[in-house]
Amino acid sequence: MADRLNIIWIFGDQHRRHALSIEGDPNVSTPNIDALAQQGVYSRNALATVPLCCPARGSILTGRYAHHAVPGHEVRLNPEIPTIAAAFNDAGYDTAYFGKWHVDGFHEADGRAAFHTVPRERRGGFSTWLGYENNNSQWDSYVHGHRRVAAGGGAAPEEEVPRYRLDGYETDALTDHLLHYLEMQAPGEQPFFAVLSVQPPHDPYLSPPLFMDRHNPAQVQLRENVPTVKVVRETAQRDLAGYYGMIENLDAAVGRVRTVLDQTGLAETTRIIFFSDHGDMHGSHGQFRKTSPWEEAVRVPFIVGPLGRYHPMRRTSEVPWLIGQPDIAPTTLGLCGIPVPAQMEGFNYAPWLDAALSGRQGPPPIPAAGTPPSAAILQSIIPTGHSHSVDRSWRGIVTLDGWKFVCFDGVPWLLFNLNEDPLEQMNLAHNPRYHRERNRLAGMLAQQLAALGDTFNTGVSPDQPSSTS
Repeated sequence: MADRLNIIWIFGDQHRRHALSIEGDPNVSTPNIDALAQQGVYSRNALATVPLCCPARGSILTGRYAHHAVPGHEVRLNPEIPTIAAAFNDAGYDTAYFGKWHVDGFHEADGRAAFHTVPRERRGGFSTWLGYENNNSQWDSYVHGHRRVAAGGGAAPEEEVPRYRLDGYETDALTDHLLHYLEMQAPGEQPFFAVLSVQPPHDPYLSPPLFMDRHNPAQVQLRENVPTVKVVRETAQRDLAGYYGMIENLDAAVGRVRTVLDQTGLAETTRIIFFSDHGDMHGSHGQFRKTSPWEEAVRVPFIVGPLGRYHPMRRTSEVPWLIGQPDIAPTTLGLCGIPVPAQMEGFNYAPWLDAALSGRQGPPPIPAAGTPPSAAILQSIIPTGHSHSVDRSWRGIVTLDGWKFVCFDGVPWLLFNLNEDPLEQMNLAHNPRYHRERNRLAGMLAQQLAALGDTFNTGVSPDQPSSTS
């Protein structure tokens, strides 16, 4: 029987799509991530459905929308909701998770989340789990969990791993754990699904000196939508200097993983999927961090890497679809030929990605559940109250033809034509010339939210014709 496909998820925290050299960012060099995109498939339309850590991770792990999984910051994922690991376990895979979890509902007001123990039953069903709830200190990171002590799938004994401090910088140390796991796998035997989830490039913006020293804040080039306000620009340049060092360190980790896949013979049967939970504003529109609906916070990388050994760059196969957080789990299962559980609400893009990865043109030759959606929703359900966050709930919609609409409770807020205004510098939401477009999008948003059981008030009834002006 042919070898089954292995999957590795690699994702950081707060890594916006724009912060890659393949995107033309002059401040950063990401040759390994770029090569992954150029040899595989790259989506420039991937979205953080909820641009906030806990809800994002709940959706990524379960394939469900945030209001059905983790609706807000420091809200616990119900352990009765199966994660993607359950489907892989049922399909005979070994499953392993390394790094940041942040769906166990621990409140930072009660102490440092790095010292919170996630109980065995709330570790998502992974065969190996070595992680932490949350930690905003990359040089002082702790992990705990459990791991298999012998081969043998679900029948193998496991041991609990007491909490201990990682040696060195978080991304490097967690990558070491993943590499050790990969070196223990035998090509052609039990397939695996492994996750590397690192806190960087989340603030504080610090990286190892090799990467940190490459970036001088005074030389950081800001995006054109960062206002000419001294404190905003100085803060953004200072933060970005560290941010770019963190991303280059993560890029080096991707290179290390690909090297080990080549050395172990696993490259021929293993795909890396690289993405992020959400982005980071870094001064655009005068905003910082996340929970915002602007592009810098909601556009994230999404790359499905190639099979086979590392080779020179050849092409970039871009796909246009609006891949959101709830879509990642069902798509990953679909790429492995594993049935998508009924409770997953996201769309399975695997047939289209398979076609793109093989170089085929046109629609996929195999049946799929519907066609890729022409619009995707954005959600911010429970405001966090953090500094540099939006202090109201909001919902939004992004369309494949380049429109974005966002509203507060019953009140239009933002409307952008992203084709003409990719930097979102002209808000059309309250311009009478665009009321017809605004109402059309508000109606589409209302219909999609109603279909998902989200009762947020867009100001338009789901049954109201969406073309009225």
